[in-house]
Order: sequence, then C-alpha cells, then structure tokens
Amino acid sequence: MDNNKKSKFSQNTHLFRCPICHSKMQMDGEKSLKCRQKHCFDISKKGYINLLTNNVKPGYDKEMFEARRKVADLGFFEEMLNSIERIIFNQIKNQKDELFILDAGCGEGSHLSRLWEKLNRESEIKITGAGIDISKEVIKIASRYQKDIIWVVADLANTPFLDKKFDIILNILSPSNYAEFNRLLKDDGILIKVVPGSNYLAELRRTFYGKTNKETYSNDKIIAHCAENFKIVDIQEILYSFAVKGEKLDLVIRMTPLSWGVPSEAQYRAKSSEMINITVDLTLIVGKKY
Repeated sequence: MDNNKKSKFSQNTHLFRCPICHSKMQMDGEKSLKCRQKHCFDISKKGYINLLTNNVKPGYDKEMFEARRKVADLGFFEEMLNSIERIIFNQIKNQKDELFILDAGCGEGSHLSRLWEKLNRESEIKITGAGIDISKEVIKIASRYQKDIIWVVADLANTPFLDKKFDIILNILSPSNYAEFNRLLKDDGILIKVVPGSNYLAELRRTFYGKTNKETYSNDKIIAHCAENFKIVDIQEILYSFAVKGEKLDLVIRMTPLSWGVPSEAQYRAKSSEMINITVDLTLIVGKKY
C-alpha cells in the first residue's frame, strides 16, 4: 500500500463508525480500521475499504458504470456538474478550514472525482471527499481513477460514518435514505440531490417504451418526498442537448437503467436510428435540515 492510500484513511478516522456496533474506529497498523469492540476491516491494496456487513447484490453491473464513466469523460454531465460546483462554492464562503463532501451512491465515482479535483484546484480551503456505493465492483473503478478520495463499499441504509460529519451530501441519480442523510449532515450543511426531469433521455424512452405507460415520466413524487424530509431552499432545472453520433449513442444506452429489460430488437432499433442528439433534463434540488 502506498503512502497516499494509507494517509487518506489515517487522516480521516474521525469520520468513521463501525457498521456492526456503531462505535468509533481507528487505524489498526497501516492496513485496517478497527473499532473499540475489535471489529476489523482491511483496506484494499487498491485504495478502498469494504464496510458491508452482508452480501448484497446491487441491481446493476460493472459494465453499466464503465459506460457511464466514458460518457462522463465526453462531457455528458458537464452542465450539471457546473451547477453543483456553483452551489458548493457558495457554501464554501462560510467555511474556515476544511469542507467534507459525501457522495451517497457514487457509482464509479466520476461525478465526485471531477468536483473534488476542480474544488481543490480553485478553492482556498481543503476539500475532503468520500464516496460510498453498495457495489464493490464500481468502487474498484472509482479507486482506480482518483486515489485521493475515500472510497467505501457500504450500504446506504447503514452508512459507516459518525453523526454530523459532512458539510455537503451529494445524491446524484441515485436512491436516497433521508434518515441517514439527516444523521450524517452537519446542522448547517446542505443536501444536493439530482433526479431525472420529465424529458431526460426522452428520445430513448420513446424508442423503448412508445405507446406504453413508461413513455412518460414525472419526478413530482420524488421531489415531494424530498420536501417531507428536507427543507428545499432551491430547485434548478438543467436542460440541454447532447450530441450522440456514432459510439456515443451506444454508450448512453449502456449506461442508463432505461435499457434494462428492453428487448434486443428495440435496443438495435435505437442504435441504428438516425438520432444525433439526446435530451439531458435534470432537476437539481438543494435541501437543508429542518
């Protein structure tokens, strides 16, 4: 294990709690985190730690997130990330030393990595990032690309962090656990949640689900559920087109759950269509604790 992988855990043991007994954790030598009750978890040579307490099968595969990272590298999410970055910079104004960001449901880590790199480059305070996902395979991908972020395999229903440790929680196109978000967020912290808008990937939705009840989509219930748990202080609509000529269209199809269970002939029809642009429609919600 190199010093970089070792130090990001040893410097941030104050964030962690044991996923079994919920007591504080500390380093046990250079390669493990151990709690007061002697529950011990090894840090992978790849630079992440697995704090799952049972075997949970994620509802997605590694290939989906490999495709999402490639799509992210092509700039698909750039406008969304720029909007999030502006919100975070506004939050930084109130910080004096260090900002702690958690990406809850981080997938392969592309969103947090891009934000972390830019924020550390352009802000005057230290930015510490942590990303959790229930899939070990996608956390492996994340740790391969950005080694300075704390990557953790963990269950969103039992996050391995102590109370009120994060200034910002990101929840981007991922399931939520508002009870945990409330527990983890500092009293003056913010939740930044991103959900699909009604026209998100509308061209694919029409091709895959035309003339069925899945052809249309509304995020009203998701926003209402968020509002029940967090005080919504801002909502932004992010709407733009993304060029999908050639291989890009295939990558977008592979990265989205919209294609799950879709017959191969429908996917072929989409890939062989003359589609040159696809709609990116996202709703960005900023919430504070009640």
